[in-house]
Amino acid sequence: MTMIQDILALKEERQATILAHNYQMPQVQDVADLVGDSLELSRAAARLDSEVIIFCGVDFMAETAAILSPQKKVVLPEKGAWCPMAHMITPEQLCDLKTIHPEAAVVCYVNSTAEIKAESDVCCTSANGVQVVNSLSEKEVIFVPDRNLAAYVARHTDKKIIPWNGYCYVHDRLTAEEVRVARAEHPLAEVLVHPECRPEVIDQADFAYSTAGMGKHAKASAVKEFIIGTEMGMIYRLKKENPEKEFYPLSTKAICQNMKKTDLVKVLRALQTLQPQVTVPEEIAVRARRSIERMLAVKI
Repeated sequence: MTMIQDILALKEERQATILAHNYQMPQVQDVADLVGDSLELSRAAARLDSEVIIFCGVDFMAETAAILSPQKKVVLPEKGAWCPMAHMITPEQLCDLKTIHPEAAVVCYVNSTAEIKAESDVCCTSANGVQVVNSLSEKEVIFVPDRNLAAYVARHTDKKIIPWNGYCYVHDRLTAEEVRVARAEHPLAEVLVHPECRPEVIDQADFAYSTAGMGKHAKASAVKEFIIGTEMGMIYRLKKENPEKEFYPLSTKAICQNMKKTDLVKVLRALQTLQPQVTVPEEIAVRARRSIERMLAVKI
């Protein structure tokens, strides 16, 4: 049997579901039951009947699944796959910020640790950040940890946004000059960038979307060429779903090293051993679950 056949057979035996983020390696996406962005995968984790979830992504994603489904075994195939931005703020720093702004609601990007979620009023993703913020009654909103997503949300709300100075190193490196160069090389292409990009990059783009939003737009658009300003893994899914269209990366350097740590060998090993399992202490999970469920209740 091939490794892929082994994975599929063992997945059935374990009654497992494989979830993979859009930034995962192509071969990992191909064996997954669902490929999506953070919001899609969060919703899937909440409703799955599977006893085992193999989460091909980074640490905060597996934590979120474990928080939503404490009765299930959630396995992160690569223990060292972590999100640097999620660790750019500590619970102590957030509590200090809440003390300074006692009237503000706290919105945390889902790209955050369980401890940060537990200290927040509600989570959001890049797909629903604007809707989440606008759903709040408070006039001031502490937004952590991504300064660029905070700036994007601030453009689409009349609330005062108080940002934390975190960032995604992949998206923060993309530049407005790269957009101008890419447009010159592909003049018929639309430019789609992620809200984690800097404001000046978003200003040069045609649209700012989550990765799920990029997928929906690419399918629906009559345009045949697209410049994609996000992590390179998204290109594979877009080409697979739209073989008649062309997709060009805004930068070939837009690679998340942690997302690329998971491969088929590690997926197979995770199914064989059900390790490393991700768990969240109940006293943190209870509080974090409230902020995640409040996010999932917001209609987009």
